[in-house]
Amino acid sequence: MSSYQVIAKRFRPQKFSDVFEQNAIVQTIKNAIRLKKVGHAYLFSGTRGTGKTTLARLFAKALNCESLTAEFEPCNSCPSCTEISAGNSLDVIEIDGASNRGIDDIRNLNETVGYAPSNGRYKVYIIDEVHMLTKEAFNALLKTLEEPPKHVIFFFATTEPHKVLPTILSRCQRFDLRRISSLKIEEKLTSIVNALQVKVEKEALKLIASHSEGSLRDAESLLDQLLCYEEPPITYEHATKNLGVVSKDILFRIDEAVKTSDYSKAFAISEMVYNSGCNLQYFLETLANHYRAIALAQMGEVKTSKEYKTQASYYTKHHVLTILDQLIDQIEKGQKTPFKRIHLEVTLLNIIRAKKKIELDSLVERLENLRNSAGNPAPIMEAAPIKEKPVEAIDEPIEKEEPLPHESAPLEMTPPQEEVVAPLEKKAPMPPKEPVQDLEEKTPQEEPPPPAPEKKSASFQPPPDIQQKIRHDQVLRFASVELNGSIKQ
Repeated sequence: MSSYQVIAKRFRPQKFSDVFEQNAIVQTIKNAIRLKKVGHAYLFSGTRGTGKTTLARLFAKALNCESLTAEFEPCNSCPSCTEISAGNSLDVIEIDGASNRGIDDIRNLNETVGYAPSNGRYKVYIIDEVHMLTKEAFNALLKTLEEPPKHVIFFFATTEPHKVLPTILSRCQRFDLRRISSLKIEEKLTSIVNALQVKVEKEALKLIASHSEGSLRDAESLLDQLLCYEEPPITYEHATKNLGVVSKDILFRIDEAVKTSDYSKAFAISEMVYNSGCNLQYFLETLANHYRAIALAQMGEVKTSKEYKTQASYYTKHHVLTILDQLIDQIEKGQKTPFKRIHLEVTLLNIIRAKKKIELDSLVERLENLRNSAGNPAPIMEAAPIKEKPVEAIDEPIEKEEPLPHESAPLEMTPPQEEVVAPLEKKAPMPPKEPVQDLEEKTPQEEPPPPAPEKKSASFQPPPDIQQKIRHDQVLRFASVELNGSIKQ
């Protein structure tokens, strides 16, 4: 019985044109081969399953290919290409940086660098997960990496380029591989399914593509797993059960609960998710992606299904953004709390409750309408300045009372003088001093009484500025009541 070959290995790209979403890197490599400007060290970095090792193998295959095509693609038929594809080539040496990370392993590599290639033009070393090498191993590789023999080329692959020493990075040409889009992954999975002659629903392939998070290898592994789960045809329900993904029906039930403001459904949905065995933290992340899809449907940026257009009609844009903010906070808090189920229930209750909150923009709009109806030209959010009138413009001037004599000018006390008694003349008698009490009694009789204020007529109207201030205070008082009510809710 022939051994089974997994999909990821069976459908590995054998040409540069089969590589997805890395067009700039592929073009650079082809031009380097065409212009004969091949460097001595290259670093491929990026997330898992994006084609780092595959590009290194294709590059090595093209360098040693005996008959390149017109587009500088490897022929995949010459002995060198077939050996590299099968992993039996003596000129392409692959090293696992995670298990061969010590200084002794690099010393052995430095000793074999000087040997000439057996069949091809170049001897290629591919070191995968190069960031796992120790600092001593990196230092031992520096001299060889800087001035290798002309027939030696190094290819490094890593998912964490920040852990590679800067001295290594400065000696390499670096290529950063991007994540593969869900549409490209779905296109690749469709071609694989057609080649295998297996019937799989398009929704199931779309679910696998979105679940792989930009990794083509993860998507191919998930498809391989799904084909072993159920006999064809494979449906969307099969994919959700096998992958442990939350069904759309549960997410749509939350939308219905929001539409009807039914708080009891929050506990029913939490019970359903809990009994299904789904990871509650993963469910919150799925819920965040669900509301992201609703936001995209509202913005009209991407084409969405009719279902999401219907669900988007249950929310306003402000409501969806508020829910997304809450979910981001709850996802972060959910990693720390031990009460996962209660945390999920509270999150769902807050989502349903968020619809009844008054939007700040609408509240300001209502206040602006009230201000316009009151005839107040001053804006609501800024208090209108109060103009001070000059004293001359006041209708009823108040007469300024004159100060009393003992208030305006303090009594001057004459210092005591020494008495000089003349022998022949008598002392003149001093005039008697008036007591202070008599002065206080005489003072109010001398001042005329202030005129009585005139009575205001019934048709008296305050000045326009005072009317404006009264209206403005009433509007601000109403605004404070509305804002306090919305905050308490």
